[in-house]
Order: sequence, then C-alpha cells, then structure tokens
Amino acid sequence: MSFFKRLKDKFATNKENEEVKSLTEEQGQDKLEDTHSEGSTQDVNDLVENAEVKKKPRKLSEADFDDDGLISIEDFEEIEAQKMGAKFKAGLEKSRQNFQEQLNNLIARYRKVDEDFFEALEEMLITADVGFNTVMTLTEELRMEAQRRNIQDTEDLREVIVEKIVEIYHQEDDNSEAMNLEDGRLNVILMVGVNGVGKTTTIGKLAYRYKMEGKKVMLAAGDTFRAGAIDQLKVWGERVGVDVISQSEGSDPAAVMYDAINAAKNKGVDILICDTAGRLQNKTNLMQELEKVKRVINRAVPDAPHEALLCLDATTGQNALSQARNFKEVTNVTGIVLTKLDGTAKGGIVLAIRNELHIPVKYVGLGEQLDDLQPFNPESYVYGLFADMIEQNEEITTVENDQIVTEEKDDNHGAK
Repeated sequence: MSFFKRLKDKFATNKENEEVKSLTEEQGQDKLEDTHSEGSTQDVNDLVENAEVKKKPRKLSEADFDDDGLISIEDFEEIEAQKMGAKFKAGLEKSRQNFQEQLNNLIARYRKVDEDFFEALEEMLITADVGFNTVMTLTEELRMEAQRRNIQDTEDLREVIVEKIVEIYHQEDDNSEAMNLEDGRLNVILMVGVNGVGKTTTIGKLAYRYKMEGKKVMLAAGDTFRAGAIDQLKVWGERVGVDVISQSEGSDPAAVMYDAINAAKNKGVDILICDTAGRLQNKTNLMQELEKVKRVINRAVPDAPHEALLCLDATTGQNALSQARNFKEVTNVTGIVLTKLDGTAKGGIVLAIRNELHIPVKYVGLGEQLDDLQPFNPESYVYGLFADMIEQNEEITTVENDQIVTEEKDDNHGAK
C-alpha cells in the first residue's frame, strides 16, 4: 500500500457517508485573540457559547455494532481518525494552499530530478519556516532516496517528500507527543510563554478537553503581574466549569501554587493546570521565578510538574523559535502548544521546533472553537498539509489501475 493511500484511507471521510458541517464556515463572532484582548471577557463568552459547532461523524449502520449493541473498536477508531483528519485539513488550509501551490509550481518548472531542483526545493521549504537544519537533512535524504529508487522525474518524488517529512519528525521518539498524565495521582501541568501567544485561551481549552474526558480539573492563576490575567482565567473557569485558585494581583506566584496544590489534593483533582507570568524584566528574573514555582510544586507533589508546556504563536514564525530557545535556557520545557496554526500559511514551523530544538509538539490550535485545540499527530499534520494532493493522487492512481484492468480484459477477450 502506498504512503498516500494509507493516509487517505485513515483520515479522509468517505464521501457516501459524509455528514460534515463545514469546519471553515465563518461563525460571525470576533476571533479571540490574546494579543489584542487578554482581558476581554466578552470574547471568551462568545467562544465558549459557540463551542459546540463540531464535525458530525458518519451515520452508523447495524453492521457497525457488536452483538451487545456497542459500536466496534475498529469503527470507533475509524470515525475518530476521520474527525481528526477533517480538523487538521480545515485548520491547515492556509498552509496547505501555500505548500501545494509552491510544490506544484516547482515540479512544473523542474521536470527532472537534479541539483537545480533540490536547491529550489530547499529555498521553498526554508521560506515555509521549516528551519534551515531540518531542510538540509530532508533534502539530503531525498537525494539519497531518489538515487536509490532511480527516480528521474520530479513528479514521482511527490509522495517521497511527504513520507520523508513524517520520518524526520519521528527520528527521535515515536511517543514524544503523549502527555505524561497518569490515573490515580495529582497531575500538574505548568504553562509558560510570553504574553499575547494565546496562553490563557490554551489553558481554558485544555481544561475543557480534560473535563470532557471525565477528569476533575483545577486552574491556578499564577500570572499575578499582568493586569486582568486573574480575572480572565476566572472567566474561563466559570464557563468551562472548573475551580480557579487565585490571590490578589501582585501576590507571590509560588504562594498561589502552594494554595492550589493543597486545594487540589483536598478536592481529589486529577489535573492542575498552572498559569505563569508571561513577561518579566530579564532572563534572570524569569529563571528565578520559574525555579521558585517549580520548587514549591515539587515539594508538595514529587516529580511534579509532570509537564511544562510552552505556548507559541505559529503566526510569528521564526520569532516563535527564538522564544522557544529562550525558555529552553531557563526551564525544562517538555512540550510545545502551537497556537493559531490555522492563521498562518507557513505551517513548517512544527518541523523546525521538533528537529532543531528537540522539543515535541503536544497540542496545536486549529481554530476558534474549544475542541479545535487538538493533540498533535505527525500523520494527521502531514495529511492536513497535503490532503488535496494525496486525495487527487489516489484518484488518478485508481483511474489508471481501472484502465489497466480493462485493457487486460480486452486483450484476453481478443486472444480467445
């Protein structure tokens, strides 16, 4: 089975069963942009009230159910994969249009696989924020693969390019996207990131996701320096239906964490999500503040925080990489939440973060709705980037195969 066919079979919704509301419809409400409205409670209300606009799964027939009336695991996984595929396809529309248009133009301009083609491909990928080192690794592997398979035409290299992108992401750890959360303990997630990247919104969406999974969630308002930060987090807590532990503005963030952990233990909380200050005067202050917070958390909960997630705005491109490098210097970042990925045409930033900073992407923001914060999956990401090309390629392959079968039948009939 070809790589394109496997991705299509896994993520593409069957047309005859498709009952999907367009995931790219404009909902009419203003976007919740932390950059402009960190303190705006009305935008948060609008977002939460419109959160139930979701992709509908395909209709189920009697054949989909087991004898006990429950849907089979295979069909459930198929529907979930199709829903995820639709989310990534809709959320990465801008990047997909950009990637596919540039790749199509490149292949049209360079018909033969040669050094000129690879140099042009390198330039294309670098402008898509894939990152210089990652691009060099990718194109070098493509050169070797083209030579190994004796690929002469650039058209035949399409599928190999997409396949290599997935392989490069997985070079380090196949399970790196999984969150370090366990049942039976208080799991502590520390959220870090500069102001304006969507950190508070991400905390609200994470709380919503975990609550929908049946977890008891609590929030800690550790950003005591920015005006309005505590109130905004409280609004999220009220709308999502989770408790928020806070003190007054200007309080010691470590004291907030101490109170939050005690409250979480007393109430049997499964997941405590801790907000932190997004802007301090210099790296030294930031390091001292984060270390103090982590020290308090670790004393109360051994091995905590279990995750330290850095929020980055995908629309800022290379600036997001610089932020990641800075935070990596001052604290142990275990994963990235890449927000506003639907708002950029340069979705290659995902690869740069993973392969140049060696930090896994845990979640990506693919839209405005609460359930548009999705766990990152490399294959879903690649499908979202190249969905049109993948589906078109498989349709062409199917037609060509049908023609071959028809010709063989005609030849056999003529021989008789």
